[in-house]
Amino acid sequence: MTATTNNFNSRMDWVQLPLIPVVGELIRNHPGTISLGQGVVNYPPPPQAIASLQTFLAQPSNHLYQAVTGIEPLISAIAQKLALDNQIEITEQNDIVVTAGSNMGFLNAILAITQAGDEIILNTPYYFNHEMAITMANCHPVLVNTDRNYQLDLQAIAQGITAKTKAIVTISPNNPTGAVYSRASLQAVNDLCRDRGIYHISDEAYEYFTYEGVEHISPGSFAHSAAHTISLFSLSKAYGFAGWRIGYQVIPQHLLLPIKKIQDTNLICPPVVSQYAAIGALKTGKSYCQQHLIEIAQVRTVVVEQLQSIKNICAIAPATGAFYFFLKINTDLNDFELVKRLIEQDRVAVIPGSTFGMKQGCYLRVAYGSLSLSTAKEGIERLIKGLTKVVAASSHYN
Repeated sequence: MTATTNNFNSRMDWVQLPLIPVVGELIRNHPGTISLGQGVVNYPPPPQAIASLQTFLAQPSNHLYQAVTGIEPLISAIAQKLALDNQIEITEQNDIVVTAGSNMGFLNAILAITQAGDEIILNTPYYFNHEMAITMANCHPVLVNTDRNYQLDLQAIAQGITAKTKAIVTISPNNPTGAVYSRASLQAVNDLCRDRGIYHISDEAYEYFTYEGVEHISPGSFAHSAAHTISLFSLSKAYGFAGWRIGYQVIPQHLLLPIKKIQDTNLICPPVVSQYAAIGALKTGKSYCQQHLIEIAQVRTVVVEQLQSIKNICAIAPATGAFYFFLKINTDLNDFELVKRLIEQDRVAVIPGSTFGMKQGCYLRVAYGSLSLSTAKEGIERLIKGLTKVVAASSHYN
């Protein structure tokens, strides 16, 4: 009998394994660990969102498939929100598509605008699911460095454009760094995309999470931007909606048909029950997030003040958005090995920077959005203690 060799290789062999679930397993194996890892908030959806479920249940037809791009009442609520909060007007040049989270919106966009082998520019450190989606689509992420404070390097971005470039991605407020990009920087990127005939993909999942008077800017609000700007939004953070999987995208009108094809194949329609909850959340408005942002800002202050004590052992860039700090640690230790030690020895968890594309040096993402004041204080104290030990041991060894 002749042996048969099966070839089970696939495009997924080239896609990185996200480390957040791996870190989550380490946390579960070490009870009492305080997580400064996953980026979620600690508050629930607004009561209006839960109340909207009664409207969903009252209509038997809601248990059937609905419109591919979202139900009309939600699209109308989104259009009002965009005009009020983002200064984005919906006209004959653009459209709203409701998605199962903004990650889906990003994958929709990549599939709609690319062919195999095309390039997408990501600013490093990048959001790992963006890099994964690009690779899944048989395209190539082109990595462009940011400056020492993780702000955009416009010259480097321009130099990264080739004949195969289809889009430049910006995330502001940024995951994983907490950086917020200025109007001037975002306008420059948007103008560059228009002039080069490529798209500007703007991820704005953390739009309401800014501090110290810093303003969030939506590139989709710029004049003459509708034809080349793809804006991604999410309810996961602002409305405590992570498990409901609802987001939306604003796209150039000419991308509506290809995105309908993608979404019909991948999803058929966004979860209808979650869409009704989203209607209730948007009726509540951004004030719901802003009232909780008061406590998150207090937690942020605690984190900032405590991190100042270890400025000698790590670089701490300004972070005026989202709920992250991105630290560069003065050690030769591998970042994942450091994360394991912090969990095993100090019962505190963070995310290694290599998952965000930072392969040279030891970087950590610290998340504080889900923490109470007391938990934040204890968690950062554990982190400082663990990092101090590691850097001291590294210095002694060297």
